[in-house]
Amino acid sequence: MSFACRLLPRTMRAGPIELDLFFRDGRIGESWLSMHPREFELIWRLAEMPRQRCSRKTLLRDVWRLHHVPETNTLEVHVHRLRQRLAPFGCDTLIATDPAGGYRLEADVAVELPARICRHLRGLDSGEPIGDDAANKLQPETDHEISG
Repeated sequence: MSFACRLLPRTMRAGPIELDLFFRDGRIGESWLSMHPREFELIWRLAEMPRQRCSRKTLLRDVWRLHHVPETNTLEVHVHRLRQRLAPFGCDTLIATDPAGGYRLEADVAVELPARICRHLRGLDSGEPIGDDAANKLQPETDHEISG
């Protein structure tokens, strides 16, 4: 797997929703959605495969970390709550129930990597060697050290 494929973005834009992995929440404009952790994981997982069906079994495995299908409707309840949270913004239809079962995100998704990582990746494309120098470029760019 290439270096670029292993990067996890901090934010992902799913239609009008900006998902923030650090805060584990989403916002539309300046309004934070105050998502439940499972709601956030659910929409993040759906955003990884926009406009593609994600089966109930896959969502239970990836979001709830269950390797069996429980006899509960917890997934459906979380989808319902997520849609309710998005409804005041007119975005409740972004989470679609797929006719074949499961759910899909009905939005285009854009992943934005920080500019310093993009500059680094452009260097990798040009044949720049990967080594300790490459790893150092990914360190936070700050004017001061953070001390514990």
